[in-house]
Amino acid sequence: MSTSPASPSLIRVFVVEDHTIVRQGLIALLQASGGVEVVGEASNGLTALERLLAFEEEATQTPHVVLCDLGLPGLGGLEVIERALAQGCSARFVALSMYHDAVWVQRALTAGASAYLVKGSGVQDLVAAISAVSQGQTWLSHSVQGSAEQSALTPREREVLTFVAQGHTSKEISALLNISSRTVEHHRARLMEKLSIFDVAGLTRYAVRVGLIDAHLK
Repeated sequence: MSTSPASPSLIRVFVVEDHTIVRQGLIALLQASGGVEVVGEASNGLTALERLLAFEEEATQTPHVVLCDLGLPGLGGLEVIERALAQGCSARFVALSMYHDAVWVQRALTAGASAYLVKGSGVQDLVAAISAVSQGQTWLSHSVQGSAEQSALTPREREVLTFVAQGHTSKEISALLNISSRTVEHHRARLMEKLSIFDVAGLTRYAVRVGLIDAHLK
């Protein structure tokens, strides 16, 4: 595709999506949003990898952000991300996926993606994800945030969280799980650290939000 000279004030984006109509739609949305310049596109993983590495060698119009579909034929999106970063690609990746479950979110983040955007999200989320990662931040679609946070918790930490949110004391949780009160406190401290929530009221609200407990039964 032809591109205009890059502007230093614009976020340079490279789009990787195998479905032509979807790819063209994403490009049109990005170009219309302002603040973004699409500097390239690819319809498959191998071409994307080659183009991204060529950008680095040429050191011209290098993308700041790569919007990469995970469901690519042949060389999949996860492998594109892993191999590009391993071979010196300086761009940050926004993983684009149809999957909402935590397994895919975790796989994308482990591969090196800085953001996870669910297909079907609005233009506002698309622009927000690209803007966030261009500034070195991590971004997740709202529909996967709870599952991604929960995936970082161990099964025991989720059990402790559930009981804490139900109003049980550490002594009661100790008896329910047949573990020591000291172990309960350890799990409580770890889950608070992982979720960055440091009070019972906050843990309760979180548990309700992600469906661990029913607000009407609390």
